[in-house]
Amino acid sequence: MRIRVLGIVLAGGKGTRLFPLTKERAKPAVPFGGKYRIIDFVLSNFINSGIYSIYVLTQFRSQSLLQHLSEGWQFGSLLKNQFIIPVPAQMRSPDETWYQGTADAIYQNINLVEQSDPHLVAIFGGDHIYRMNIMSMIEFHVQKAAEVTVAAIPVDRKHAAEFGVIETAQDGRILNFHEKNPEAPTMPGDSDRVFASMGNYVFATRTLLRLLHDDAAETESDHDFGRNILPKLAGKSEMYAYDFQTSRIPGEPMDSQPYWRDVGTIDAYYEANMDLRSITPALNLYNREWPVRTTGYPDPPAKFTFDQEHRRGQAIDSIVSGACILSGGMVRNSVLGRAVKVHSGAMVDECVILDNCDIGRRARLHRVILDKNVRVPEDAIIGYDHELDRKNGHYVTESGIVVVEGARTPVSVSEMVV
Repeated sequence: MRIRVLGIVLAGGKGTRLFPLTKERAKPAVPFGGKYRIIDFVLSNFINSGIYSIYVLTQFRSQSLLQHLSEGWQFGSLLKNQFIIPVPAQMRSPDETWYQGTADAIYQNINLVEQSDPHLVAIFGGDHIYRMNIMSMIEFHVQKAAEVTVAAIPVDRKHAAEFGVIETAQDGRILNFHEKNPEAPTMPGDSDRVFASMGNYVFATRTLLRLLHDDAAETESDHDFGRNILPKLAGKSEMYAYDFQTSRIPGEPMDSQPYWRDVGTIDAYYEANMDLRSITPALNLYNREWPVRTTGYPDPPAKFTFDQEHRRGQAIDSIVSGACILSGGMVRNSVLGRAVKVHSGAMVDECVILDNCDIGRRARLHRVILDKNVRVPEDAIIGYDHELDRKNGHYVTESGIVVVEGARTPVSVSEMVV
């Protein structure tokens, strides 16, 4: 029997810790790695795993996300079981409220599950950067005859206070949950690591519907899977932890480690982008057997112009996306989004530059994130004097990453002069 799987992506979070990049967009819509959006990774995991029926639940500041989904992902099909459909918040609760928690988000769209009538429902978050063969998790779920399976990633025990930790038996059955507890039990047979919940779940459909109805009737509940529903099942139901480390991606070496990053803060987001610059990055974007899919923009190739002393367009240990023009400027150890212009004499060092930015002549940037559509004036210096950066209204993290907010109006092509 072919198992019918419905995918649901939770993409409605505010992403407040990623401010100011989430000032005008939902966290899953934040650009990443030059040409992608964060949500592209979970959707690519679903599609590459052979799961083609997917609802994307949106909520806060969803316009940018909806636009990206409409431009980049094919909606509709001749087959009714192949679709990726964004679902804005419907306010179906009795009080017509926004989603109160992850479980409430599904409950308010429970009609979509009932109409699809799948055997299993895979509920995943849309705000992490990772590669995962979801079919491997589903096979584990079926093998265990599980009602619920929770994806878990081993982390060093010293980080237990930062995660929701899963306590398991030797066979993976979940015995308990420990929320941000530094004394949480370690993994069976491994005293140095704990199992951290990834917030990705596979449910038997009948079990999911029953749990949602029961939780909706609980007036004191936060209506959240991790806080309320799953802890009640621990040790009582057929609920198992799937070890993310066992996920294998086609086209990757057998000894490669699965990649997962929580890009919930500016520093984590910056570091994940910097990961991509490595000669052999842990996140391989060049694996054609497991592509990261996104919008297919009709961009021209990147261009590097001038070959004169102190005026040479070049990039070293960097990612440069389509339609970029390095017009006599130098880029080192950086990630450039689409249609970025770097003018003569400019230096961009250890930076993440989002789409349509224009960096003026002789400007110098160090450990800076430019949001979309920023125009940096000639001779500007950003990232070298943090007090000056703050006075100029830029956001500066404790580690010294400077974020320059984007302009609301994009730079027009006619304005971009070499």
